[in-house]
Amino acid sequence: MTIGIIAAAMLCVASPAAAETLTNRSVISLVQAGLGDEAVIAKIKASDTRFDLGTEDLIALKKQGVPSSVLAAMLAASQSGANAARAALSPDSPDWRVPHPSGVYLLADWLPAPRMQRLDPTTANQTKTGGMLGYALTAGIAPIKMKSVIPNDHARIGATKRKPDFYFFFDEANAGLSGGANTGSWLTGPNATVTSPAEFSLVRFDVRKDRREARVGSFNIGGAKSGVMDKDRIPFDYERVAPGVFRVTPQQPLEPGEYGFLYSLSAGSGPGMFSNSMTTRVFDFSIAAP
Repeated sequence: MTIGIIAAAMLCVASPAAAETLTNRSVISLVQAGLGDEAVIAKIKASDTRFDLGTEDLIALKKQGVPSSVLAAMLAASQSGANAARAALSPDSPDWRVPHPSGVYLLADWLPAPRMQRLDPTTANQTKTGGMLGYALTAGIAPIKMKSVIPNDHARIGATKRKPDFYFFFDEANAGLSGGANTGSWLTGPNATVTSPAEFSLVRFDVRKDRREARVGSFNIGGAKSGVMDKDRIPFDYERVAPGVFRVTPQQPLEPGEYGFLYSLSAGSGPGMFSNSMTTRVFDFSIAAP
């Protein structure tokens, strides 16, 4: 009996304690339990942490009675964690839980060694018009179509899977790495950023000899429309799997061809029906034939 008790005690000593991650709520509970500043700070230094420390968060913590010395320890722990996470950033890990640089990724899970493939954005600022003859013959009833043009007839990244998974990593996912500031990856204009796949359109490109085209506007006697037409959008589902991280999947299998996620549609101003010069940011990819 004595041997069994000793063995059990030795096992408890040898076994590491269950991993614990301190949060804002954990710290508030420790402070309100009256542990004292030094004990709480020691606990912060000895534990994994996941703190929210924006301006409003710090004010809320202070109102809950968290002393300044503990707040300073929380900030120091977050900075230390950010430095470790920065070193752990991976551009191709197939695990979305691993921090990735902001961007759009195709999960190439059909490869022998699955990995994320980053879709580098292409800015299409060339607009091509079509349908001018029909516009003229119908006195402006038939629309002039405006198409965004991107160079080359084939995307650099391709999938052999007709219903691939994509992962969108926004700045929020790496807020601890950049002090919560926007890195510029998703800027669409002054003080405007993209934060959700809902702001994207998935389209299939018309392939020409040395370019790809997608309709992004039209003009007729009734007025002008900018942006991807509803009938040209390919529906997709998205799921928020972590702060700033979304899994995106087309609702239906994609036919072989050239595709892209489009956002940052903007138009110039000025007189005349051709004043709307479109600017489109495109994350392009292809679906290979079987």
